[in-house]
Formats: sequence, C-alpha cells, structure tokens
Amino acid sequence: MRSIEQTTQEILQLAAQQFKLPAGSLAPGDDFYKKLGIDSLQALEMLSRLENHFKIELPDYEVQGVSDFRTLAERIQARL
Repeated sequence: MRSIEQTTQEILQLAAQQFKLPAGSLAPGDDFYKKLGIDSLQALEMLSRLENHFKIELPDYEVQGVSDFRTLAERIQARL
C-alpha cells in the first residue's frame, strides 16, 4: 500500500506533466487553481486524469472546495 507521501508526490508529478511545469515546481500546500493558473474545467480534467491513474472514483462532494494538493492527496488516499 502506498503512503500519503507517495500519493502526494504522484499527484504533484502528474499535475506538473499535464500543465507542462518543471518537476519539483509544485508543493503539497500549493493552491492548484492559483499555482497552475487553471479554471474549474481544467481542474476537472486534472481530477479525471488522477482518477484514471489511481483507478478510483472521486465523488464531487469529496473534492468540492478542495484547492490544495495535500487535501486532494488525502481524499485520494482514502479511496485506495
């Protein structure tokens, strides 16, 4: 079973790849809307990719209001 740290790092790597940022440029506490400069549609695309990567389904109510990578990792970790 992967740790919360592993899950967080995978999310950061996937987000950096998707939005073409240098590896290591994102941190767990970053607000992904601000740091990535994305809108809600782009955030949904990112969530969809994460669901596919981790082979889980995140209900809307679990990610509503989530805007930082650490909290997102916690929600994903709870589904693994």
